[in-house]
Amino acid sequence: MVLSIPLDFILSNYLKKSNDYNGEMEVMNDIYSGKASCDIAIYGSSRAMVHFNSEIIEKKTNQSVYNFGHDGHNFWLQYMRNLEYNKHNKKSKIIILSVDIFSIQKRKNLYLYEQFLPYMLWNSNMAKYTSTYEGYDFFDYYIPMVRYCGEKEVLKEAYSYWRGTKNPNEKTRTKGYVGRNRVWNSDLKKAAAKNDTYVITIDKPSEELLEKFIIECRENNTTLLLVYTPEYIDGQKFAKDRNKVIDVYKKLSKKYAIPFWDYSSDSISYNKDYFYNASHLNKTGADLFTAKFAERFKKEITIK
Repeated sequence: MVLSIPLDFILSNYLKKSNDYNGEMEVMNDIYSGKASCDIAIYGSSRAMVHFNSEIIEKKTNQSVYNFGHDGHNFWLQYMRNLEYNKHNKKSKIIILSVDIFSIQKRKNLYLYEQFLPYMLWNSNMAKYTSTYEGYDFFDYYIPMVRYCGEKEVLKEAYSYWRGTKNPNEKTRTKGYVGRNRVWNSDLKKAAAKNDTYVITIDKPSEELLEKFIIECRENNTTLLLVYTPEYIDGQKFAKDRNKVIDVYKKLSKKYAIPFWDYSSDSISYNKDYFYNASHLNKTGADLFTAKFAERFKKEITIK
């Protein structure tokens, strides 16, 4: 037991160097080291991660920007990431929250669960929010080394950085952003072959947490902007009851007098060349969208 604590510390420190897991550990490392401090914070899912080019927004606004887009997860863990950010970094002036049909849905399993391993020991926020998914239990959060049992691939990953066979300086993200030079793939076609439509199920606790977050931003005097980034039109049609989710954002926008910018009908959403699947812009599309967004942001949002 005594040796398990330093062993856990060493193993976790090497695993943190990983640039796999879609760069999620890079973001968490920046958060815990205080390097993520920014004037404008961007939260959301993988759509935020690949749609908002931090550097373009910085140049347009003369404000520091960091993209905290969390691949594969809804607002539940985006909120947790914001809690951890606030513990280790300066308060952001403005938060851009990228919302979509997945923001207030909640998956059962913990997508890319390995990304949490180096940070979760004795971490109360991580225990509270990730334990609501299938995956980890009490002992994983509070007993050193238990969570690493049976994780052969994770151990190999950490070992590769200890040996120096992988370079920790090779980064996946730039201030949290990932530009993907990809062309249209068959994801939508495959999904349509399995089902006529995608059925949306709103998770009430996630919706309530979103409203709680909006209230907290108001109390903290943090400017909040809700943004529904471009989504390919055929993908929009594939999602059943999509408007019900949009209505939730409209309702919250009206109730709390916060901007909600919906780019569903923007010209970008009708051009397949800007996407690599129905939900995600490629780098060309993302840079075009970010420039358009940043121009509007500069005109309409007051930076305190």
